[in-house]
Amino acid sequence: MQTKVIMSILHGWKGGHPCTAPSHQDRIAKIVGQRKVTRNVNMEKLRNGFLFPEYALALSTHEGYRGYGAEQGDKRLRETIAEKMYANMGIKGSEVFISDGAQCDIARLQMLFGSNMTIAVQDPTFPGYVDMGIIMGQTGTYDDKSNKYKGIEYLRCEPRNNFFPDFSKVPRTDIIFFCSPNNPTGQAASREQLKELVEVAKVNGSIIVYDSAYSSYICDDSPRSIYEIPGAKEVAIEISSFSKFAGFTGIRLGWAVVPAELSYSSGFPVLRDFDRIVCTSFNGASSISQIGGLACLSDEGYKAIKDVIGVYKENVKIIVDTFTSLGKEVYGGVNSPYAWVHFPGRKSWDVFTEILEETHIITVPGCGFGPGGEGFIRVGAFNRRECILEASRRFRSFFG
Repeated sequence: MQTKVIMSILHGWKGGHPCTAPSHQDRIAKIVGQRKVTRNVNMEKLRNGFLFPEYALALSTHEGYRGYGAEQGDKRLRETIAEKMYANMGIKGSEVFISDGAQCDIARLQMLFGSNMTIAVQDPTFPGYVDMGIIMGQTGTYDDKSNKYKGIEYLRCEPRNNFFPDFSKVPRTDIIFFCSPNNPTGQAASREQLKELVEVAKVNGSIIVYDSAYSSYICDDSPRSIYEIPGAKEVAIEISSFSKFAGFTGIRLGWAVVPAELSYSSGFPVLRDFDRIVCTSFNGASSISQIGGLACLSDEGYKAIKDVIGVYKENVKIIVDTFTSLGKEVYGGVNSPYAWVHFPGRKSWDVFTEILEETHIITVPGCGFGPGGEGFIRVGAFNRRECILEASRRFRSFFG
């Protein structure tokens, strides 16, 4: 079975004269030899399929009771996401798994990888990657001096390195969590930076978990998907969400893309294990939210979403301009709904508390996103225009 899957991956190889083409065995050996991420041994203990999917098909016929849908998601929505969000990237609907949000997919992926994986995260970064790694037993103890967990490689992303890590100084890890545009800094990785990321994963035999939840806010030539980079399907899983671009917070709808080309060191397809994880731990996203997702991706729905995103982009520009006029160092706000504001020499919690007490405005202390966030606060643009203008007035009054 493994050979058959790998061969299907390789059949698109285009070479010269047949006599000069590498043999099937050579190509299989080459691919498997590049993989260093091993399969979670606990997955190998499972036998047969998960019980309920085996008889759900009969229950979902026209004549039968229509209860649970497919755990992988509505076929129309999977195909629509593949066609609309990954046009010309070679992603198929069968590689798209509908979920109840990107944060839940992070947990399911950590369950997939198991406790023996080593992980790397951007610093600062969304805390869910770290917290789930801790819960899964992928980390060591917390170090009070460095404010880091042992066993995690922190990829420092700050203004002086253009918010992209120096991988030459980072030990190899099995999994690399990478978010672009980044939450909280608001920085989107350039095409050249993502090419480097994919190359690092290939050389190290690592798997990238790429979070593109804010990709719809990108307005320059930065890639919206890791799969815009050649070779990424061999090394990357992508997760995304309707929450940030369609306002589905509370409705809960997202997706994960697991390409058929992605495999473990043994050559076993990651997609097959993730399918089993989904079928075992998840009963599928709400049918109502999935219908809403389809409506969002219709021509009319997508236009309406772009209009709303435009409002948030104008909001964040007001916030950025406000802090800039006050002499603050401000980052983000171009390809994201967040402003990342620097207060050199100050503790994030102190700045947060001061702003809250004096202006009654809630921000987010940067240190909550990792040690690299100390001295920053994150200010979001998800609000009505009149609230943003009032917040701007209060900021100017307090800091001016």
